[in-house]
Amino acid sequence: MKPTVAPFPAARFRRLRGTPALRALVRQTHLDASDFIWPVFVMAGHDDETPIASMPGVTRKTVDRIAQAAREAHALGIPAMCIFPYTAMAFRTEDCAEAWNPDNIANRAIRAIKDAVPEMAVMTDIALDPYNINGHDGFVEDGEIVNDRTVAALVRMALAQAAAGADILGPSDMMDGRIGAMRAALEQEGHQKVAILSYAAKYASAFYGPFRDAVGASAALRGDKNTYQMDPANSDEALRLIERDLMEGADMVMVKPGMPYLDICRRVKDSFGVPTFAYQVSGEYAMMQAAIANGWLDGPKVMMESLMCFKRAGCDGILTYFAPEAARLLNG
Repeated sequence: MKPTVAPFPAARFRRLRGTPALRALVRQTHLDASDFIWPVFVMAGHDDETPIASMPGVTRKTVDRIAQAAREAHALGIPAMCIFPYTAMAFRTEDCAEAWNPDNIANRAIRAIKDAVPEMAVMTDIALDPYNINGHDGFVEDGEIVNDRTVAALVRMALAQAAAGADILGPSDMMDGRIGAMRAALEQEGHQKVAILSYAAKYASAFYGPFRDAVGASAALRGDKNTYQMDPANSDEALRLIERDLMEGADMVMVKPGMPYLDICRRVKDSFGVPTFAYQVSGEYAMMQAAIANGWLDGPKVMMESLMCFKRAGCDGILTYFAPEAARLLNG
């Protein structure tokens, strides 16, 4: 039954906005450090980090510094980190074999985090673009990004990450059938406890540019990703993709990008009621940081407002580069 609102002045909505205590009592949406997954970029070397020009405040870190970052994140109450590798061009090949190398930079980072902070949940990225000389998420044959051969490679990648100690696998490739293939392989190889957070509704967005700089894929990418990532004009398709990935064995689902697609987040949560995440992607982060640097926006306020909007839209958690800074504010 739709609630009845008394006429003015019996109903004055400003009554419950009058003090911080009253606003806190009736606040519908709450944000906590435990809502965050912190994406981090790992590179080769030792005791070093490199700033990413298009993502102010974000750096690529060596494995030892990733482990130290995990200790800091754990102290702030951040429950999970997501690893993205910066792979040197010498390791980018047509066959993408470095993707499932047990000792590649991403798998070393998984082990380092689990050694440093066993309680930290480690999420990974599953796609071939960091290892592909063509910069694509799948194999390229005669100018076409092929599906089934790519899926077989992604399964090998998933098994290597699970063996390294990953808690959550994040397939971001958008190939058809990859969730079912990964889930079957994980079960067969004894990795029943490994969760899959599927990038189920990943759009072919222009907001990914700074991320591609961060992982070194911008120069390598030839063409676009429109044949496998979603058309930004589509909404119903996202629900079909979510349903398929859940039926194939995904434990959680993601919408990517975040703020431009809050309508999709709400539809997914209302339709399926499953753990739903959004990725506040590099372009969203970079836009806000640029406006903050120019004095056009209040940094802490706009950061917290942007994160709260994901929770209001139905998300259970957010992948965000703001995670440490936001956690510090939330922790007082």
